Amino acid sequence: MAARAIHERKETRWRMFYKKNNSGYKTLSGGIQYKTLVHGFDTSMHEFKIEKGSIIPVHSHPHEQTGYLVAGRLIFVFKDKTMGAESGDSWNIPGGEAHGVQAIEDCVVIEVFSPTRKEYLS
Repeated sequence: MAARAIHERKETRWRMFYKKNNSGYKTLSGGIQYKTLVHGFDTSMHEFKIEKGSIIPVHSHPHEQTGYLVAGRLIFVFKDKTMGAESGDSWNIPGGEAHGVQAIEDCVVIEVFSPTRKEYLS
């Protein structure tokens, strides 16, 4: 069965389902790839593949960010501290809070953003 997103319109909202596949990743920067899994009006869910040694510089955005580390190890950098994350750990970062990430191992991360990260949509 071919992988695809399935949209079902209902009034002004829709349902979206994603069937797992290994294609469709986009490069965010060196060593970091992502793809949008599903999205709605208020949230979006993305999968990130982050290579060992990759760094996401300290940045902020208005989106609340909730994540789950499927595989690997990360170090989060905040203004006042660092936090390690291992496979199975999760987090929530409020919108507007400056943060960065360093990959200690190859990682797979699932993150949900609210509001929707429109710049990540296909």
